[in-house]
Amino acid sequence: MRPFSSASAVCLAALTLALAAGPASAEDIGAGGFTIEDPRITESSGLAASRQHPGVYWTHNDSDDGAFLYAVDARTGKTVATLTLTGVGSPRDVEAVSVGADGNLYVGDIGDNLGGTWKHVWIYKLPEPKRLADRTVKATQYTVTYEDGPRDAEAMMVHPKTGRLYIVDKQKDDDKDAALYIGPAELSPTGMNVFKRGATIDLWVTDGAFSPDGERLALRGYFGGILYDWGNGVPKRTDTLSVPLQRQGESLTWTPDGTGLLYGSEGRGSEVEPGKVPGGSSGRSGGSGGDKGTGPGSSASGEDTNYSMGVLTLAIALGVVFGGKRLLRGRR
Repeated sequence: MRPFSSASAVCLAALTLALAAGPASAEDIGAGGFTIEDPRITESSGLAASRQHPGVYWTHNDSDDGAFLYAVDARTGKTVATLTLTGVGSPRDVEAVSVGADGNLYVGDIGDNLGGTWKHVWIYKLPEPKRLADRTVKATQYTVTYEDGPRDAEAMMVHPKTGRLYIVDKQKDDDKDAALYIGPAELSPTGMNVFKRGATIDLWVTDGAFSPDGERLALRGYFGGILYDWGNGVPKRTDTLSVPLQRQGESLTWTPDGTGLLYGSEGRGSEVEPGKVPGGSSGRSGGSGGDKGTGPGSSASGEDTNYSMGVLTLAIALGVVFGGKRLLRGRR
């Protein structure tokens, strides 16, 4: 048996370090973006990170495609479950999906292809399945109106702490700016749910999402976006978002750990692209079951850093070993 050299010991130590560091956590799956491969999904208009299944994102088609939700695995871009909703009639213009504080999925049939003339729109609620498979799911339908008349909207968000629903319309016309509309504390499946006008929004909004800890609200349009501090339910504008140029960008969600944003687009084989959070990450408290403040310097991003450093150390050690052997052969 040949003697165990010091160079080999260095290599072994580096390998141990790299393996001990491990890969990124399951919550990071999809954070770098992915491509939606399902040919049925040609108008992805909403996006939400699953709570039950790390690395899976819920989406749907725009307009009257039907009462379907698709679970897309970010590892492959393939659809791993198709949910068919019953008890909701015929959807007209589905524009948004969000995961609520209660763990249910909320689907916003809130668009208005007639430019804001429909007297009411709908929101559907259904349980997020514990097992991913094609299935039929009974949903609860809520009828929604606005206190100041019909609006055309594409953004619906559920606050991850309070469970309250919000809608942002996309109209910014001569007589009325776009606004954040606030839903009732509890939605009624039998009565009319009136959303009241809140803060004015200076953006043509195509989607929005709360951070997992509920402390920030991100809104996007086709060519830009805005980041707000949520505070006590009153949005305070803090920064602009660098929104990627996409074919028809109509969806937005946070990564489950709150460290980044994902932007989606309509179109066959559409790309879901990553985006940075200005000023650092927003924690996971309440939103996805983690601890608050998992941004740069904390455990979530630290895992990536440790893994990279371990691989780098291993590469350097291997270079020392094989470089030293070549040098010794050259001296013989």
